Amino acid sequence: MNDPHGAPALDASGFPLFNAYPDALIVVDATGTIVLANPMAETLLGYERDALLGLSVEALVPDSIRPRHAAYRGAYAHNPQPRPMGTQMELVARRRDGSEVMVEIALSPLQHQGLPYVVAAIRGIDAYPRVRQALQRARYSECVAEMGRLAVDTRNPQLLLQRVPEVAARALEIEMVVVFLLEPNRLEFRVAGGVGLIHEGALVASRRDTLPGLVLAEGRPVVVPELAEEQRFAVPPIWREAGLSSALAVPLSNRGSVVGVVAVGATRAQRFGDDELRFLGSLGNLLVATLQRAQTEEALAHSQRLESVGQLTGGIAHDFNNLLTVIQGNLQIHEEHPALAADPWGLQQLGAATRASRRGAELTGKLLAFSRRQVLQPSRVDVNAMLHSLADMLRRTLDQRIRIDVDAAPDLPPCRADAGQLESALLNIAINARDAMPEGGRLAFSSRLVETLPSELRADLEADEGLEDAYLAIAVADTGVGMSEDTRERAFEPFFTTKEAGRGTGLGLSTVYGFVKQSKGAVSIETAPGAGTSVALYLPRVRSGEAAPASEDIGGGEGVPPGLRVLLVEDEPEVRNVAASFLETLECRVTSCPDAEQALATLADGGDFDLLLSDIALGPGMRGTELARRSVVHSPELAVLLMSGYSSELLLGADGSAEAAGWELLRKPFTRSELARAMARVVGPAAAPR
Repeated sequence: MNDPHGAPALDASGFPLFNAYPDALIVVDATGTIVLANPMAETLLGYERDALLGLSVEALVPDSIRPRHAAYRGAYAHNPQPRPMGTQMELVARRRDGSEVMVEIALSPLQHQGLPYVVAAIRGIDAYPRVRQALQRARYSECVAEMGRLAVDTRNPQLLLQRVPEVAARALEIEMVVVFLLEPNRLEFRVAGGVGLIHEGALVASRRDTLPGLVLAEGRPVVVPELAEEQRFAVPPIWREAGLSSALAVPLSNRGSVVGVVAVGATRAQRFGDDELRFLGSLGNLLVATLQRAQTEEALAHSQRLESVGQLTGGIAHDFNNLLTVIQGNLQIHEEHPALAADPWGLQQLGAATRASRRGAELTGKLLAFSRRQVLQPSRVDVNAMLHSLADMLRRTLDQRIRIDVDAAPDLPPCRADAGQLESALLNIAINARDAMPEGGRLAFSSRLVETLPSELRADLEADEGLEDAYLAIAVADTGVGMSEDTRERAFEPFFTTKEAGRGTGLGLSTVYGFVKQSKGAVSIETAPGAGTSVALYLPRVRSGEAAPASEDIGGGEGVPPGLRVLLVEDEPEVRNVAASFLETLECRVTSCPDAEQALATLADGGDFDLLLSDIALGPGMRGTELARRSVVHSPELAVLLMSGYSSELLLGADGSAEAAGWELLRKPFTRSELARAMARVVGPAAAPR
């Protein structure tokens, strides 16, 4: 066989080492045609015996650089010289099936029968241990980058739970990947996704004798070089049946707490090393970050929904309380009408309607409490009865592994507090206690009378509200994880929380503190890491012979001077009529106005009044608080009583200042007796009309 120039073709038989050489060898003539190739070249490049002969060398060049390769070859032909391997050039050869392989190439010029040839020695560097490791790390990094882009772009954690196992299985070239997520009860893991031997949704106990349970217990990765020799946990039979020989599991951690586990398995023993550990850990971090972001966004949306519902319920309560004021007021007026005095049936019907309207008022009170728009209403509270009732409710709702006890001192006097807010405070503390006992424990309520407060609380109260002669101590204790000293010192700070993001607002204990302080009491925390926590509320007791709280209807118009001149301002006509009727039966002289502007005009025209009785929300015009401020400037001796069916926050000015500091607030709906008592507190029992 002759070459294209008529010279005898090269024959490898004269070169015995050519075929035995460990690297791939090809010989290319001046036209770029392959004239010789050894068996290693055929193996490396994926060609059958002698299939390389006669091909253009460009067939071995990747498509991306093929247009430039002829120029490279021409430049070498003009200046042929040996070029050794190891030149740090990143070269790629194209195999017959179109795949690519990284190579090193050494070039040597050759003259035969006066004709130029080039001998190319090609070495596939994928086989080098260091190179293989570098390529593997690069592949891992590329997969992590791919998942990172997906984590940034997606808002759906389920998509990542699906893709992470797929990417991990492909990159590691293994048979099984499982994502376990810890259930809220921390007693079991749920299979949330995976590839291979999985049953999505299945539950696995979080005990040490399971792989995810072992990771949870140790809080660090677990490497299993040989599953056949594993003694730390029970290897699932299905793993052995599938031929798995090694495994690796890494924790999914959020702020130091394990929330899940990613486990992988391979049929090759000792498959997993440090590189695989880092790779799987990186994927796990991306997964946790995405899950946490989804939870945070959900919690934020939930919080925004709650705020919207709070605003809505506050507005509904305002309108509903106006309606109840009209209903209750007219019922009371009719109940006292002489025509009904001798009509038992009529009085019975009126009584039923009155009781129903009071239940409606209780409902609006709950709406306002939910929306944090409740004004405190101190009353006599039977603490022991409240503790037993709360304990019964919690036994039905909390984890059954939590034992709930009540140790109530006998013959305990009532305390002076807002019953609804006290119950809410105790519930807040109980919920914190539950979260501190994920494996169960003991929650204990106790009550006792104390004559002397702890010294630090005494000093605080003496400097603030002044001391009462005795307090009721109401304690809620748990056997949970306890707090560090730093955490205890910050426990009452608004927005401070040790819970996972999205699981707590950090406002629970701060609202307890605010409620207790507003109730002229004190609160303390006793705790230590691993020793549980006890939160104690100290609330003033109701002394023997102490007058009933203002929230109790004790009837009559005592204390309201006859002939009191009242400027009544209310935008709702029917509410205005009821209030005017009450005032007239209290022997007041009433001037009614539908808005603040007309009321100010009445004062400016020389109107002389003893009391301004105004609603706070007066429609689109000026608010009652601004009306009161201007009215007092005009008439410094004018007493002010504000009405509201809405919230204490309406007493605040636009800048958040206490615009109505010192002004009495009468909550709607109100009875005539409640109106009379509020007026008496404002004008004084000895006040006389001018």
